[in-house]
Amino acid sequence: MILFTCNRRLEAFATQRLCSQCIDYVVQPAGKENVNVYFGRKECLDAIRLFVNRPLNELSPEEDFILGAMLGYDICAQCERYCERKGKCGKCQRSQ
Repeated sequence: MILFTCNRRLEAFATQRLCSQCIDYVVQPAGKENVNVYFGRKECLDAIRLFVNRPLNELSPEEDFILGAMLGYDICAQCERYCERKGKCGKCQRSQ
């Protein structure tokens, strides 16, 4: 799955291009001037429709983690980000 953020003026061009290639997509607002265009496999987009229903900066740490993993971000970096967002960074802790 891919996330493309662009100015609203480019939305029609982007979605027409995706349609012409028979690629499924979801468009969501991203502020006043931008949109997020998610595209890829239908299964992934169905999940996006279920839990990405507000601005990305308002996602819970768990939702943010899932989205990052779905987008193929480095999983270790996603784990660090998740722990930081939860306020439980384990840099100085040992596993019990």
